Amino acid sequence: MLSVFVHICALAALGYAVRIGRGEDHPEPVPVTDDPNGLPRLSIVVPARNESANIERCVRSLLAQRLTDFEVLVVDDRSSDGTLEILRRLAQENPRLQVIDGAPLPEGWVGKPWALHQGALRAGGAWLLFTDADSVHDPLAEPSVLRYALDEGVDAVSLATGQELESFWERAVLPAGFAIIMLAFGPLSAINDPAAPNALANGQYILVSRKAYEALGGHAALRGEIAEDIEFAKLLKRDGRFRLRLANGTRLVRVRMYRSFRGLWEGFTKNTFIGAEGRVGTALFSAAALAMLSVVPPGLALVAMLRGRRAAAVEALCCTFAIACTTSRVYARLAIPRRYAVYQPLGFAVMGAIILNATVRVLSGLGVEWRGRRYTGRYKSERP
Repeated sequence: MLSVFVHICALAALGYAVRIGRGEDHPEPVPVTDDPNGLPRLSIVVPARNESANIERCVRSLLAQRLTDFEVLVVDDRSSDGTLEILRRLAQENPRLQVIDGAPLPEGWVGKPWALHQGALRAGGAWLLFTDADSVHDPLAEPSVLRYALDEGVDAVSLATGQELESFWERAVLPAGFAIIMLAFGPLSAINDPAAPNALANGQYILVSRKAYEALGGHAALRGEIAEDIEFAKLLKRDGRFRLRLANGTRLVRVRMYRSFRGLWEGFTKNTFIGAEGRVGTALFSAAALAMLSVVPPGLALVAMLRGRRAAAVEALCCTFAIACTTSRVYARLAIPRRYAVYQPLGFAVMGAIILNATVRVLSGLGVEWRGRRYTGRYKSERP
């Protein structure tokens, strides 16, 4: 049985390498431009709920954009940590900044779509940028991405952003989470192919023309979506009239998503059961697969060594090495240091545990919590 389990791990490692290898196409980098001439008016909308640690550097980077015609609208989503006070101070310094006091969350809405909806209602630009409060933008980010969208003839652009990984848990788990996303959603060529069903957008940065946004129903059409970015991509592809491009913006926009293990755990927990589309079998299979790609091979290697089964031990260790090497290729595509792949077994194991935690919480009725709000987490159940 030991040999059988080791061979199964080898097949899992091979399947992982093949799946990742099919997606070797790199996200196309957005060409950098410093020419704002001829660009349409841009409205930048930022949702902010208890973002006092991030909001000032985000807003200052947005106000520093080298555009001639733009506005920044930040929706304070009823923060309790001083976010609103920081925003009001910044608004006194720069008239481009509009601070919107968010209204109470209506029934049937999830917090982030509601905040973005309120910002979009006040926006006056021909193009809308929805970006997170923990992002930092190069001064040439927005003119470059807007020019790119116009030159490519697409209606929306979402960026793979650069990641700031400062703590141990950020380096160990976050890149693993990104690798799993790439594994789940398939090759970039399919994501950017209007005819393919693969749909993915990064809610940290979504630029969309007002024409497309309004035709799709805006965030009112996404009101009950916890993973509103992925659902936006699906909605756009299903519609068929508009084109979305997922591009490489790692040099233009950087994000520090989570500053603690608890924040990381809660952040991924709210999305993982949704990612399985509410299918318990899919969630359990995903957790088992991640175990086969993380803790199981080194565990089998240890058992084999204790039993004197050298060949089995070597095969199991080769599985671990091969999986880490495959993961390092994904990290390179996302401008994440390859050396962080040394944490891959731990990262995949934690992500598997998060999937199990999310599944248990949703099925038990506890739901998932994010930013002080609780949602059922059941697929589509937040929708009115």
